Amino acid sequence: MAEKRFTIVIHGGAGTILKEDMTPELEKAYEAALRDALEAGYGVLSAGGNAVNAVKAAIVVMEDNILFNAGRGSVFTKRGTQEMDAAIMDGDSLNAGAVAGLRNVRNPIELATEIMRNSNHVFLSGKGATDFAIKQGVKLEPDEYFFSQFRYDQWKAIRDSDTYSLDHTNTHIEELMRDKKFGTVGAVACDQYGNLAAATSTGGMTNKKYGRIGDSPVIGCGTYANNNTCAISCTGHGEKFIEAVAAHDVSCLMEYKGLTIQEAMNVVINEKLVGIGGEGGMIGVDHEGTPNMALNSAGMYRGFKSSDGSERIAIYGD
Repeated sequence: MAEKRFTIVIHGGAGTILKEDMTPELEKAYEAALRDALEAGYGVLSAGGNAVNAVKAAIVVMEDNILFNAGRGSVFTKRGTQEMDAAIMDGDSLNAGAVAGLRNVRNPIELATEIMRNSNHVFLSGKGATDFAIKQGVKLEPDEYFFSQFRYDQWKAIRDSDTYSLDHTNTHIEELMRDKKFGTVGAVACDQYGNLAAATSTGGMTNKKYGRIGDSPVIGCGTYANNNTCAISCTGHGEKFIEAVAAHDVSCLMEYKGLTIQEAMNVVINEKLVGIGGEGGMIGVDHEGTPNMALNSAGMYRGFKSSDGSERIAIYGD
């Protein structure tokens, strides 16, 4: 079987990401972090690895980087702890694994993959998910591992209010309320065999209450992959992405209406989501290895790399 074009696409969150708010040092740090994640995923694909392992590798790099609201860099909840969500889906088998309300697991995407492969379930949450992580030997970390001063300051500014924030933002409360940054990481891939996979991981909202869960771990909403159409990972106002069943809708538009991945993502991001007040973005790849990145917000940390030599890293809505 002839080798197909292979591609990895990643995102590190979307929202009000403006050049005037970014220092040159921070911009370089984000670009380097995105490049590291791209190279991790692309390395798997170029060695003949499958799409599932490629997206997992890219996500692990971002979960380990404190710049992103996932894994180590996860934001604080109302109770001053981290609750992490993640999902992964194999476009070949349509098998999926997801986890929500997770604490102390270093790489939630590793646990989502174990759930997909070894649990006979799709979605685990809370203590049960942690128990399964221990059984499978997934690495745990103490609370201190997930502490970062700027996330703590961010939370401290709003913890005594009923406000929550979807962000990677500055610490002043006026700026916190002005800046909306949806901190999620995601990856999608097409391997050289034409198989697709998608994965998403997040720390959710700063100051979130009631065990809130967004779109990231919900299959079909924030994460979806199907070899017949596309692989999608979303980032944005999670409630709206759930209501729009955003990731699966892209696949449906391709399957039933014959749209290209660019056309389908444009309809969902710039028409359907905008129509219900949903802000954010998504990344996608089709079974030909065609990458696409779409956003209706001011910016999205994003990038792709493909075996045809094309690659791009971007931050702003250009």
